[in-house]
Amino acid sequence: MALLKIDNLSAGIEEKELLHGVTLTVSTGETHVLMGPNGAGKSTLGYTIMGSPEYTVTGGKILFDGEDITEESADQRAKRGIFLSFQNPIEIPGISLSDFLRNALEEQTGTRMKLWDYKKQLKAAMEVLQMDSAYADRDLNVGFSGGEKKKAEILQLLMLKPKLAILDETDSGLDVDAVKTVSAGIAEYRKNCDGALLIITHNTKILESLHVDHTHVIADGKIVAEGGAELVDAINENGYENYVGK
Repeated sequence: MALLKIDNLSAGIEEKELLHGVTLTVSTGETHVLMGPNGAGKSTLGYTIMGSPEYTVTGGKILFDGEDITEESADQRAKRGIFLSFQNPIEIPGISLSDFLRNALEEQTGTRMKLWDYKKQLKAAMEVLQMDSAYADRDLNVGFSGGEKKKAEILQLLMLKPKLAILDETDSGLDVDAVKTVSAGIAEYRKNCDGALLIITHNTKILESLHVDHTHVIADGKIVAEGGAELVDAINENGYENYVGK
């Protein structure tokens, strides 16, 4: 079943169009990889799917669960079950990681969670990511290292269990051990949730523990090639030279 259907989507910032007629379908349970050179439009597509007000849709539609969400706000899309991890997670002083996650869960479900049940879920998810439990009481991302911020993003993924998770360069700037830990978190999400993944990445190490169903190459704001996991191998070997300028 098609969970996300992007139909001939064009979008940009102010007068500058950055996406040109992108068409993409993601079904429930699938893992999709989006690759491309710097400035190709990868993050722009992720933010546009999420409904970032910074980007304006100038053509086409975004359908989610069979409904047109093209004009919906980011918070409405989040409540539907769309999740976006940020390439550079922001710091939010004054609210702890634990409180942030509990509020997000209650907004998503529309119900108040029992504190004991919530803490039990949080503890289990933090153990998967080898996170010190003390981080739960710290202000969200404040003073966190780059690796700790990325772990906090994956912690949100494990707790919220979204229908569609868009991971934007989650592996960026991580050392080998941190990539393994983040990969374990993504694999845990895949094991316990039938949601779909759209992974935007340069570092294919993060894909080694996952079954990739579809790979898409974006260049100059357009999808220029599509295939399976073998396309990831081809790009690792030959780069993007064959796809740029098409």
